Amino acid sequence: MAESGVTIVHSTVLQWVQRFVPAFEKKWKNYARPVGSSWRVAETYIKVKGQWRYLYRAVDQQGQKVDFLLSKNRDEATAVRFFKKAIGNHEVPEKITLDGSQAPLQAVTELKAEGVLPAQTLVRTSKYLNNMIEQDHRKAPQRC
Repeated sequence: MAESGVTIVHSTVLQWVQRFVPAFEKKWKNYARPVGSSWRVAETYIKVKGQWRYLYRAVDQQGQKVDFLLSKNRDEATAVRFFKKAIGNHEVPEKITLDGSQAPLQAVTELKAEGVLPAQTLVRTSKYLNNMIEQDHRKAPQRC
């Protein structure tokens, strides 16, 4: 805005964001494509601003992003938080394919016990089915 000769205080921009982002999100949901019912979930270790963090990601079988979570820890509580966030933003998946680490597997078991995930949700562990998301992880450290 400075190029236009208009001076704006940063708190004004923050007020605009707080006011207009909820309306934008409502409109966006009308145009956003729904994700599929088969999710591929994986986590990777990336360096962000000089510190190592875990990036939890989920994509559907067509490769469309379901959700992501950047966390300091790689434990069951973080995986539960990731799944609750993803399920809150989208519908409950019919199938979840994990990459073999224990934290997401324990989290899915806990969510089934709590009733967040239905008991008939198929959970499987397969490296080759997660190739789509694993190949995309190669680009994530380059961007961060």
